[in-house]
Amino acid sequence: MFAAVLICAVLLLVSVLYSFGFVACLIPLLIWIVSQRQSAGSVDPSGRAVLITGCDTGFGYLLAKQLDQLGFHVFAGCLFPDGEGAQTLKKECSSELNILKLDVTLDEDVAKAKEFVEANLPDKDLWGLVNNAGISTWGEVEWNNIQAYQRLADVNLWGSIRMAIAFIPLLRQSKGRLVFMSSSNAFIHLGGVSNYLISKCGIEVFSDCLRIEMKTFGVKVSIIEPGNYARATNILQVLTAEEVWNKLNDSLRSVYSKEYIQFYIDKIQEVYNASPQSPMAVINTIIDALISPNPKARYLIVSMVEWVLIFMCVHFPTWFVDALFIYIQRKALITSRINN
Repeated sequence: MFAAVLICAVLLLVSVLYSFGFVACLIPLLIWIVSQRQSAGSVDPSGRAVLITGCDTGFGYLLAKQLDQLGFHVFAGCLFPDGEGAQTLKKECSSELNILKLDVTLDEDVAKAKEFVEANLPDKDLWGLVNNAGISTWGEVEWNNIQAYQRLADVNLWGSIRMAIAFIPLLRQSKGRLVFMSSSNAFIHLGGVSNYLISKCGIEVFSDCLRIEMKTFGVKVSIIEPGNYARATNILQVLTAEEVWNKLNDSLRSVYSKEYIQFYIDKIQEVYNASPQSPMAVINTIIDALISPNPKARYLIVSMVEWVLIFMCVHFPTWFVDALFIYIQRKALITSRINN
């Protein structure tokens, strides 16, 4: 018995020493890799162009201003080129910033934007494409129609893909950067936001596949995954309970009460009020994806609470996560029906 225990102890000790010895051999290599990544300088913005979609407001608007100040040649795609956001950019930024009329859902707009960019490129060509344009909506599946799903996917997902396909040839020439705006919600599959999450999960998958393909040509692809920045982007539309109620037919009104709809709206308002006012953490992250010599494949920009929730959704059993969300969300529906 003692001999067996001794043999097991010796084998365990040998395995531990072997493991630590193997790790020790890797330490100098890891230090060298880190030092190489940190010692390389940032990309020089001068003579390089970046095209940004969705610059009327939010992240796109602020990013255009920041990149202009850094010295990039900026092509700011705006849905409304005569609108307040576009005109403010024109007034406050340098002559190196160009406003483009760009609806990412229209092939003709994308083709015209490409023609303009090609005709006005600086010396070092198109360095980056930031697919930022996006919209959002909410509501249970039954409250929506197929057109609502199609509209959101056409902007957030197909619009990004449409832009990528059009501009990859230019980015391949410069060995530049492709940046896609996703969301931390791509990992948190709550009820009530399926249309929005479909588009963001699609962005994740498309970007992962494209990153592998583009490595062959030296083009780097990054995904930006912000947490709750609803107040900074103004992307979250809040309707009144009456407005939602009026869109429902009699059959749905017998299932979902006004109290439940109001519960939804109250939760959305809580999310909106809890979001940071300053979006600069996201803006600086996008800039890092454009100028870092070794940009990350993913940039997750979330609070600690959001990080814990993402960890649970990714690593905990599905039944546990489902039970948690059902308890938080669906019990309000049951309560509202009982009260009626």
